[in-house]
Amino acid sequence: MKKLVVMWAMLLLPFSAFADEGYVRIYKTQGEFEMVRDALQMAIEGKGLVINHTNHIAEMLDRTGKDLGASKQVYSAGEQFEFCSAALSRRMMEADPQAMVICPYSVAVYTRPNDKNVYLAYRKPPETRNAALKKAFAEIEQLLDEIIRDAM
Repeated sequence: MKKLVVMWAMLLLPFSAFADEGYVRIYKTQGEFEMVRDALQMAIEGKGLVINHTNHIAEMLDRTGKDLGASKQVYSAGEQFEFCSAALSRRMMEADPQAMVICPYSVAVYTRPNDKNVYLAYRKPPETRNAALKKAFAEIEQLLDEIIRDAM
């Protein structure tokens, strides 16, 4: 039931591509962080992928900031999901075994202080001259983009 409620609620939220900084693609939407986070998790799992780990980035920065003497709050809330696609990762690593460092893929969802938007982002694969690796990277980026769009 929760999945159905989240899916219907997400249909009502506006979204747009926000930024493409070369190393990251960022989307923004409005709504409750928890709802957007749950929709992102469902979008990953809806592709038949398993989330290996959830990094609680905002909590970590808040916790360690005190020890570092840092007081600036970077995120109001923020998590990162790590996962892989066996098929895409195999193609990528067959093209170049060093590409193992690209896996797992990650997508982030976060809010910023004094900002009503919820942001979703993924790290873009690097440029390469290896044609087979370039093709694998394009497939991975397409998957990450689809996951975020499905969540929104």
